[in-house]
Amino acid sequence: MKRPVLILMLFLLLFPLSCEKEDNSFKWRDEWNKQEEDDPDPEPFNPDIKGGSRYIWIDAAANFQYYANDAEYIAEDCERIAKMGFTDILVDVRPTSGDVLFASEVAPACKKLSAWVNGRYRWVERTASFDYLATFIAAGHKAGLRVNAAINTMVGGYHTSIGDIGMVYDKPSLRSWCSVDNLPDGLTNAMDDPDTGPRFLDPANPDVQEFLLTLLGELAAYEGLDGIVLDRCRYDDNNLDAGYTDAAKEAFTKYLGTAPSSWPMIPQGQVFLDSPNTLQRNWLTFRCKTIHDFVAKAADKIHQTSPNVRFGIYVGAWFSEYYRSGVNWTSSNYALSKNESSYKWANTAYQKTGFADLLDFILLGAYAGADNVHGSTEWTMEGFAKLGAKRLCGDVSFAAGPDIGNGSGFTNGHREDVIPDIVNTMMSSAGGLFIFDLCHIRMYNYWDAFEKAIDEYLETL
Repeated sequence: MKRPVLILMLFLLLFPLSCEKEDNSFKWRDEWNKQEEDDPDPEPFNPDIKGGSRYIWIDAAANFQYYANDAEYIAEDCERIAKMGFTDILVDVRPTSGDVLFASEVAPACKKLSAWVNGRYRWVERTASFDYLATFIAAGHKAGLRVNAAINTMVGGYHTSIGDIGMVYDKPSLRSWCSVDNLPDGLTNAMDDPDTGPRFLDPANPDVQEFLLTLLGELAAYEGLDGIVLDRCRYDDNNLDAGYTDAAKEAFTKYLGTAPSSWPMIPQGQVFLDSPNTLQRNWLTFRCKTIHDFVAKAADKIHQTSPNVRFGIYVGAWFSEYYRSGVNWTSSNYALSKNESSYKWANTAYQKTGFADLLDFILLGAYAGADNVHGSTEWTMEGFAKLGAKRLCGDVSFAAGPDIGNGSGFTNGHREDVIPDIVNTMMSSAGGLFIFDLCHIRMYNYWDAFEKAIDEYLETL
């Protein structure tokens, strides 16, 4: 049976994240590469956030052709984003390759990414020497924006149609860090999966967690950074097939107190698991507990390194299906088994894996179609936001909003008509607006539409 999330995934494959640069010349200025030395201990950046936070995501690959070698373009766009009325930018500094766009002693620097340019995938190379994240921080603050660094968390490489890229391909020893998935030919290391896509790491592997926590410590120490957001802090949502590593089996055995009676315990290719048996329910809960415990460690690492850096996570708002990714983003105070009794995996143990109350903020992808702004159920933007508010129990501030590209009625642009309604509905239902992605604003020329909609919203306050 087809469900909306499967349709969305199909759109993502057919209409890849893309933005074509009008001018391929790169013109970055050396002054953006200079470090501020006059004020080594600046005060935390505290702009006036009138009317609630408004976030725009800046995907690394989709925007790489603009920013990889052009600090001036970064500065210009930060000014345009602030002029539109957004308060926060979410800068992707660890793409799905696992390489990074900030100074790190443990992760390789990102030198190229596969991007959709002029109608096909091409390699976009970074040859500039300026600090990508520091440049966004300086430019964002100058424009009056808070700057949040986003990382693709449980990934380490990408198998593209034009070649492989990322740390797990560069270092064969990291093969053991990868997920093992139950594919048609049996248990298969993610690096041997023939399908294109990100190569997920194993969340249950202690070495993976240690590496990521070190990376988050480096990021939290960045001067002037306002927040850190985890993306893909989950298992690969490949039909419940992901995560059958030796490390996971050892940890699951410890969780159960005995070895599992079967491994894997979910049939290959199972898309949904509406009535799991006891072992399957324990496995689903174990995966969520693994993610919960890592999130707790990440929060501690970030706040111990820099108490002023806010910690958040992006998740898809389709909670009824998100168990497939090993994530329970609700508050641990939410009476899950009572309020979500139709979901047979939502037992008392599962409820304890909720991690929202560990966060400073959370972003919900309310990825409904352009013609589905209003409603009370999932797969409407308003329904996603209102159900999100119920499930978060007021324990954490949140923002919600749509993907304005990649299908769902936005693919061809020309939907300026719904933007005011989206802004008002998200701000009233969630208290914050989240838009994915900046490249689509550029592609469909929505700059003026968002500026007008946000201005009109602010005038009502």
